[in-house]
Amino acid sequence: MADDSASPSPSSASPLQHHREALKSSVRNTAASRRREQAIAIGKERREALIRAKRVCRAPISGSDEAEMEEGDMVVDEEKACLEAKTAHAVEELKSALSIQGKGVQKKKIEALRDLRRLLSQPEVPLVDTAIKAGAVPLLVQYLSFGSSDEQLLEAAWCLTNIAAGEPEETKSLLPALPLLIAHLGEKSSTLVAEQCAWAIGNVAGEGAELRSTLLAQGALRPLTRLMFSNKGSTARTAAWAMSNLIKGPDPKAANELITIDGVLNAIIASLEKEDEELATEVAWVVVYLSALSDRGISLIVLRGLGNLIAADDYMVDSVLTVGNNIIGLIKCLKSDNRVLRKESSWALSNIAAGSFEHKKLIFASEATPVLIRLVTSAQFDIRREAAYTLGNLCVVPTGNCELPKIIVEHLVAIVDGGALPGFIHLVRSADVDTAGLGLQFLELVMRGYPNKQGPKLVEMEDGIEAMERFQFHENEQMRNMANGLVDEYFGEDYGLDE
Repeated sequence: MADDSASPSPSSASPLQHHREALKSSVRNTAASRRREQAIAIGKERREALIRAKRVCRAPISGSDEAEMEEGDMVVDEEKACLEAKTAHAVEELKSALSIQGKGVQKKKIEALRDLRRLLSQPEVPLVDTAIKAGAVPLLVQYLSFGSSDEQLLEAAWCLTNIAAGEPEETKSLLPALPLLIAHLGEKSSTLVAEQCAWAIGNVAGEGAELRSTLLAQGALRPLTRLMFSNKGSTARTAAWAMSNLIKGPDPKAANELITIDGVLNAIIASLEKEDEELATEVAWVVVYLSALSDRGISLIVLRGLGNLIAADDYMVDSVLTVGNNIIGLIKCLKSDNRVLRKESSWALSNIAAGSFEHKKLIFASEATPVLIRLVTSAQFDIRREAAYTLGNLCVVPTGNCELPKIIVEHLVAIVDGGALPGFIHLVRSADVDTAGLGLQFLELVMRGYPNKQGPKLVEMEDGIEAMERFQFHENEQMRNMANGLVDEYFGEDYGLDE
């Protein structure tokens, strides 16, 4: 990562100082662009992990009347043409039910909605296009009108949810329904209706940036935030999933707005600490996108959480002393079985660790340190690299000039004694030059700063000399000079004479 600001040339900067500037650039000058790139990458990986960013609602929501027993399940072996004809007929029944009055009209409306919903929920033949062409969406918008029964609203929102789970153009057909779907997220709506509307909005948001912008412009963020922290588990999970789709970028506007909502940080931390693992996973995705897109998001999530947001850039130093326990949110992500969550939480922690000495102490004293040591020695390559950045940042305080950064000996000793050194030496052997440089810079720290001049011996015991010597004739001049300089300085003619 290039830093746009002036920095020492490779020849004049020490290995550690040169890398330190690269580390800092991820937090400062290039933070926004990197986070936006990360958000796009995260979205792609998440889509692979979940198969789709949108979800079809097939089973009734817990708590609804149909959750106990779904009568009249669809026969799955019907021909496509027959199912399409049934779908077109179901839409006609929707239209007919709107035009009649008198006794039994509400029952007819519910039956018509339910027939269409069942057809849209069956997995064998996609029928969304047929329903749209038959005119389903404007009819369903009418069924969402205020004053309708909860059962009618629920069925109409369910139909729209599954239409929104279709192809891009099918999802865009929901534009006329968005104002009412958002309105039914409000406090006056029943929890079941609000949850189903949140599901539909999540599918729309999952389609792309243009629709996300529309939802944000129409005010979806704040009522969806309220639902994220519902006492009903399924509602909170659905809303958190929808929120992660809504804020995932690449535009950081939504993420920046979310963290300004009063109480949201406390609520996020509380959700991550609950025993509901599914909820914690969905909320963790919100954390990932906040940290990827918002310049303030990382530090606010970890170092704030009391709900009293301070606008000044230096607010973090004072808050560190009172909200240290809030780092548990990123630690929970760090310990997740989900590879993307572990990688992104490691990356977020590395950015925090690149900050002030107080921030370094906060992370060092937490449960994050032993987890990071384990990751740097045994995790997948990309996670090991992010964990290594964090551990390396914990060990130094930059001087602000071309001199070698000051080593935080207590942190360095604990990290080395905790077993991290073999992981860094393994990184030195990486074919990726930047990653190998990261490993070399940590070895320089160990050899220069470990007490009683024991650093070189520790590096030698882990075959670090051999790892560095592979760069003796390397094509990359900077890496060649760095590695050869370290070998000459710490393993030259005088090595071992003091023993």
